[in-house]
Amino acid sequence: MKKNWFFIFFLFFSLGLTACSSGSEEKSDQSSDKSASIDSGNTADNDMAMESKTEMADESGAKSANQENSASGVPDNRKVIYTAELYIQVKNFSQSSASFQDEIASLGGYVLESNTYTSEEEAPQEGTMTFKVPQEKFRDFINIVEEGSVKVNQQTVSGQDVTEEYVDLESRLKSKKVVEERLLSFMKEAQKTEDLLKISSDLSTVQQEMEQLTGRINYLNKQTAFATITLHISENKVNVPGLENEDLNTWEKTKKQFMESLNSLLAAGSAIIVFIIGNLPMLFVLFIIGLGIWFGIRKFMKKDNPSPPADMGE
Repeated sequence: MKKNWFFIFFLFFSLGLTACSSGSEEKSDQSSDKSASIDSGNTADNDMAMESKTEMADESGAKSANQENSASGVPDNRKVIYTAELYIQVKNFSQSSASFQDEIASLGGYVLESNTYTSEEEAPQEGTMTFKVPQEKFRDFINIVEEGSVKVNQQTVSGQDVTEEYVDLESRLKSKKVVEERLLSFMKEAQKTEDLLKISSDLSTVQQEMEQLTGRINYLNKQTAFATITLHISENKVNVPGLENEDLNTWEKTKKQFMESLNSLLAAGSAIIVFIIGNLPMLFVLFIIGLGIWFGIRKFMKKDNPSPPADMGE
């Protein structure tokens, strides 16, 4: 009986070992399949890695720039481009224009454009002058112009707020700098020629965009640092004509008038002579025709009115 139990126990133990060995073999097969699939996936990923690096750099640069922009917000010192246009009258154009130029130089500004013109000789001068003045001295120079003028006919002051554009340009520039740094790091890691060419092309595009953004930012900085003031200046004076000191030249004027009258008379006589002599044949024919008509009318009148008879008493 004990032998039978021992035989049954040995049989079950053998079956258990067989099942364990088969399970371990299946697990090893599955692990080998997984490793093979991972290797193939890694190969495909390596081929696509360089193509996606630029997109990852753009996205990371945009995210970092957006985070900085949202954290900083709109700056306290706003960017505003100020312009002013004044139509003024002054006593003396030359003195006022020279005074305005001296004042603008003392304030740290400069003359951008100057035009002067007059309609007639000794007429009041007029002109246009355009100045660039530091923004903090903008109102000071306008007050100087108002004080140095006889009358301000028109004054227009305007401002263009470019703060949002400026902040947007700065955030975009920061984003492009992040992309540039990522592309430079990718270029160092790249080993294939195709990857290097692709990264170099993307890097050139990003750097061109950075130059454009930098140029626009510099332009806005200059425009907001200096305000533009345009003056339309006219003289407020009346020219009083003086006495003419020249001789009247009465005798000279009389001789001139006499000669002109004589020339006119001679010209008229010459025209009559030319007309008569030049048209003499036609005038002769007209004379003959007129003479015939006159004799005919006279003869007709004699027939209608016969002469009275002689005195019958005789």
